[in-house]
Amino acid sequence: MQKRLILGSSSPYRKALLERLNLTFECFSPNIDESPLADETPLALVERLARLKADAIIEQNPNFSNSLIITSDQVACLDNQVLGKPHTQAKAIEQLRLFSGNKVTFYTSLNVLDSTNNQATLSTSQYSVYFKLLTQQEIEGYIKAEQPLDCAGSFKCEGLGVALFDKMEGDDPNALIGLPLINLCKALKQHGVNPLTQ
Repeated sequence: MQKRLILGSSSPYRKALLERLNLTFECFSPNIDESPLADETPLALVERLARLKADAIIEQNPNFSNSLIITSDQVACLDNQVLGKPHTQAKAIEQLRLFSGNKVTFYTSLNVLDSTNNQATLSTSQYSVYFKLLTQQEIEGYIKAEQPLDCAGSFKCEGLGVALFDKMEGDDPNALIGLPLINLCKALKQHGVNPLTQ
């Protein structure tokens, strides 16, 4: 019997990324506390939250038996300081002002949990973005154009956000959007799902 695929996220960006693999899946958003623990590193934070989201989905939905639960978490870091989603225009402007001329590193954890045997595959992608020196006018113009208030780092690299960068560095640009598809394909194959042969 084919396992159900559950994307544990309400993010439209992650949903759009998973749709690229032409797999049938359902979305369910887990209800968890995403606050960092005291002295928690960015890497430890995203890995813990990716696991926690999957566990919460199984707890909150006993009917998700025989399922593969796909969860992910992401943080943006500048000088090892975690920067979340801005949620307001003022905070988005402040984040981009901080990023101007700097390298920002994104950590994106991916967890694929098989609910039938509780076996999980966890991986974390690192992706770096080098920002141009930005003027206040450019920052405000960009925020007004794309309204990236629900995006870690206050930009959408798949849109106009690319104009903010000098260069990008990493193995999978999808990780920057929130779901590392290369690692996901590897993990799904380990759990018996191959997007190329489904």
